[in-house]
Amino acid sequence: MTHSRLTDDELLALNNQLCFALYSASHAMTRLYRPMLAPLGLTYPQYMVMLVLWEQDGLTVNDIGARLYLDSGTLTPLLKRLQAAGLVERERDPGDERRVLVRLSEAGRQLRQQAKAVPRQMLAETTCPPEQRHALLTQITQLREQLHAQLAAQQQ
Repeated sequence: MTHSRLTDDELLALNNQLCFALYSASHAMTRLYRPMLAPLGLTYPQYMVMLVLWEQDGLTVNDIGARLYLDSGTLTPLLKRLQAAGLVERERDPGDERRVLVRLSEAGRQLRQQAKAVPRQMLAETTCPPEQRHALLTQITQLREQLHAQLAAQQQ
């Protein structure tokens, strides 16, 4: 049944909420990551930060936040914990003291080798065929972009 044919009461049902389907799937996926990331000493949010830095080192806090859709208030404590763990280094940009640059430490670069097994482990855990995974990733990415565009339009 399409949503246009649902009654108001049916629209209020938990299992008819796209937000709940995304939230609960994300929660389950994060829980699946936990035992894979534990040997690396990373939480899931820390792993996301490391993925960004493994792709491109030496980014500003704002650049990392933009990639992860996180504000600096959420990101700064994550970066401080990664720095305390010896995985990243944070320093003021000499060209602009307002900006904080984040670079991988040697330990952070070496951790990338250990982390290479994680994506394949997750693929195996999800048991999702590659073509279905690709289609789902494309749809969710499009949804995310539409939602962020809507948020940007509301802020104008």
